[in-house]
Amino acid sequence: MPKRLRLTRRTNIAMTEDGYRKLRGLSKEAGLDEGEFLSFVFENWGSVLNDEKFIARIRIFNSELEDRKR
Repeated sequence: MPKRLRLTRRTNIAMTEDGYRKLRGLSKEAGLDEGEFLSFVFENWGSVLNDEKFIARIRIFNSELEDRKR
């Protein structure tokens, strides 16, 4: 019997418009709501993301962060 999905934690998050549009699009494509989709991504982090590419992208994001805040 599959484990029942219980969303027990609620977190307020701040996102860019581009990030939120991407989240909505991906969750809709997967047939999930945004919370379910985020739970899936974090529960399956190791098999969903390429660690090397993620580290490179987060470094670029961090280097551009101050300019994006202006």
